[in-house]
Amino acid sequence: MLTHGFDLPRMLLLAPVLLFSLTFHEFAHAWIALKLGDPTAAREGRVSLNPLRHLDPIGTIAIFLFGFGWAKPVPINPYFLKGQARDFALTAVAGPAANIVAALGFGIIFRLLDLAHVGGFLLLIATLGVYINLALAAFNLIPIPPLDGSRVVYYLLPRNLAAEYIRLEPFGMWIILGLLLLDSRTNIIGSWLWLIVRVFGGLFAGPGFQV
Repeated sequence: MLTHGFDLPRMLLLAPVLLFSLTFHEFAHAWIALKLGDPTAAREGRVSLNPLRHLDPIGTIAIFLFGFGWAKPVPINPYFLKGQARDFALTAVAGPAANIVAALGFGIIFRLLDLAHVGGFLLLIATLGVYINLALAAFNLIPIPPLDGSRVVYYLLPRNLAAEYIRLEPFGMWIILGLLLLDSRTNIIGSWLWLIVRVFGGLFAGPGFQV
């Protein structure tokens, strides 16, 4: 998940929406895995909307200090899944899908508040809900292992190419970190997030939505 660095007043507003968005994302991974036959995450109490079940202490602090962080990965055992590669991809895409659903919900709230000419704190929370959930979905759909988008690419690739592709996983976080460090110059990730937020934010929340 990306934000824009540390700013205490803004972070105090972001915190509740961030906690909800990260929790809902991880809950969706765990819930879909259970529905597809893998009880691993459920046994660890991860089919829960309790943020304490999902937040990684270091990753959470990193979000607020550096604008980049993570939650605890949901454990998935593909050997429990009936259609292993397909169901593994479905469990992966469940997280971003949950954030898109949440963004839609916040977008509807934004529209209702906007129609009622209600501004201030409530409208700001709705705006943040749309923005954060769309940014979280877009970031996790980047096809670099171990991000969620890589699981979908792995499923779609021919078997020989998929085997080569998944070998990137030990280096994936370093690749992502490198891209983030270079993003102030290249703006590759920033442009991708901005595109998704602008297009779907306007679609979900209407013309009054601004980021």
